[in-house]
Amino acid sequence: MIPCHCALLSLLALKLLDKERHSHIDDFNFDEALGLLCGLNVLPKKSYASSYSYQTCRDNQRRLLVGWVRALSGLLFPQAEAFSLDFHAIAYRGDDAGLDRHYLPRRGKAGTSVLTFFALENDSRVLCYANANLSRADQGGEPLRFVEFWHELTGADPQWLYIDSKVMTYPGLSALNQRGIWFVTIRRRGAAILRRLDRLPASAWQAAVIDTPKRCHQQVRYVDERVRLPGYQGEARQLAVTGLGREEPTLFLSNNLEQTGRNLIVRYAGRNRMEDGLGCCVNFFHLDCLCSEVRLCVDLDSALTVLAQGCYRWLGKQLRGFEKAAPKQLFRRFVETAGGVSVEEGRVVVRFDKRSHNPVLREAALDSNPIPIPWLGNRSVAFVYP
Repeated sequence: MIPCHCALLSLLALKLLDKERHSHIDDFNFDEALGLLCGLNVLPKKSYASSYSYQTCRDNQRRLLVGWVRALSGLLFPQAEAFSLDFHAIAYRGDDAGLDRHYLPRRGKAGTSVLTFFALENDSRVLCYANANLSRADQGGEPLRFVEFWHELTGADPQWLYIDSKVMTYPGLSALNQRGIWFVTIRRRGAAILRRLDRLPASAWQAAVIDTPKRCHQQVRYVDERVRLPGYQGEARQLAVTGLGREEPTLFLSNNLEQTGRNLIVRYAGRNRMEDGLGCCVNFFHLDCLCSEVRLCVDLDSALTVLAQGCYRWLGKQLRGFEKAAPKQLFRRFVETAGGVSVEEGRVVVRFDKRSHNPVLREAALDSNPIPIPWLGNRSVAFVYP
């Protein structure tokens, strides 16, 4: 019987080592070093790795995320205040299943898929929440469930939420406003709204400069006004912005009346980090390489993706000059390297082969404060460089 933490580590190892599917675990069947990483002799077979997720439920994944974020927050985002929220549809490629159909950007059309939800802390660019146990009927309430998750974790609500237009309904935005949470989101452009904006005089538009480095479109014009929304209590703030690279104005909605229009635009531009974060998860952690029609199985994989992404964000922060490096770059330069591992009394010694980036690892001194690892007999890890 494999202990639960060893089973989870064996699945996490595949994420960290750029392997697409559980079936690829057979590539490491005789790798004793990976077995040691997980507290085992060798990694389990693919049949065990594929079936383990069927033994979990959403409550297990939620408790895993709570423990992970609580341990990681003090290291990477001790003063988290702003989060980007988004859905991501993972296509199901098997036979006809009882799954909902969602829009798949890569295909350009709707298809049978599992809908996942992610939350990313903006400053650290760390994923801190995931849920794939969603249906079309309950997806609208997921942002508020994230708010409850964060409140349970920290005792306070998030200060800012940056939300995609399809993530939340107007009544949901009203609930955020009543809780005192600032939000910025996008409103869909209606024909009547565009006609009204076209009739506005030139004096109604204000000019602003979005001087974000490497940004193509920096000169913008916007109209700042108050609007009524169906299901939203009170008035919301709407910014109609031109000059962002689209022919028609982009409509921003917010409940913050104190920030300038330019600041709100810049704040929402930070939501691109969510797009970049999900792109890394798809490309390196192979988030889309799933075939299960059981949402809870996908939910475990999504939670492990959050853990793997956090591991690489932590590693990048420790390495001088690589704080914003992508996981694939960190893997190629620091993780995918040869060496030797020996188990000694009280510690595990890792001896690195000669490699050009060893000085960066030596400077980071990752083993300067050795921590006993429970599944390695409370041994610590020490690094030796040539």
